[in-house]
Amino acid sequence: MQKRRLGKTGYEVSVVGFGAWAIGGDWGDVDDETSMSALHAALDAGVNFFDTADVYGDGRSERLIARLRREREEPFVVATKAGRRARAQEVGEYTPEHLRAWVDRSLRNLETERLDLVQLHSPPTDLYYHPEVFGTLDELVAEGKVAHYGVSVERVEEALKAIDYPGVATVQIIYNVFRQRPAERFFPAAREADVGVIVRVPLASGLLTGKISADTRFSENDHRNFNRRGEAFDVGETFAGVEMSTGLQVVEELRPLVSEGEDLVSLALRFVLSDPAVSTVIPGAKRPDQVRSNSAAGDEGSLDEVTLERIAQLYREKVAPQVHNRW
Repeated sequence: MQKRRLGKTGYEVSVVGFGAWAIGGDWGDVDDETSMSALHAALDAGVNFFDTADVYGDGRSERLIARLRREREEPFVVATKAGRRARAQEVGEYTPEHLRAWVDRSLRNLETERLDLVQLHSPPTDLYYHPEVFGTLDELVAEGKVAHYGVSVERVEEALKAIDYPGVATVQIIYNVFRQRPAERFFPAAREADVGVIVRVPLASGLLTGKISADTRFSENDHRNFNRRGEAFDVGETFAGVEMSTGLQVVEELRPLVSEGEDLVSLALRFVLSDPAVSTVIPGAKRPDQVRSNSAAGDEGSLDEVTLERIAQLYREKVAPQVHNRW
């Protein structure tokens, strides 16, 4: 597994990490023992970066990762998130008292005295114009409760504003075959500022695995069923904001680009990792076989220029009109 430096944190992290939303909830039913097998498989594959949040299963995901630390000796980095426990996504909810309470809860769930990395969890855009919020995070670092902090954003403009704050060490953002705007505007600025880039939703909620069809049905507790139009949270988190029918059409045109011995998962993850600004990509997984499939891309390197240009062309022609100016 290749490693890259996670910006000014100084952490050397696996280029393929583990996205732990799925083992918490909102992706259908999960079983804790299967989830633990998936977490162990990740470490076995060389993954040393795990991304979670306090709201994934109301702390379930964090507690499973704490169990992994008890069961394994290898060191690894855990990034969690805070902010979605707020009563409403309003700047006024991000008080020092609330931020400290959220951090303390994650410290308990993760059974640690200091969080490796805490990220504001897709807060409202106006928050980035309130330096006092980042001042509280600076205080938490000074007190030793947090080693580093960053933000998880929905929009490129939020990412660009966030890195104006010198304490912001990382930005988590959606980037994939269907969402290419970050490479155009944000990635160069992140490299200049030495900010680590964590890429989420690299497989567009499963569309880019090639295993979803027009006949696929999702369970009631799967966000691909209940958030198609942004009913629960930002629609860009589900299928990367692309209409499912459009995504399926593009997937068929991607299949000829897959090299012998690879699959669409590898193609999609290698596309993300082809940009040197990306520190790590965090595909989700619930089972060991999914982990092993995701992790394999961490050994393969970048895609060739011809393949990258074809993917860029498909984006410009088929996808950009739906998503490019929205996020």
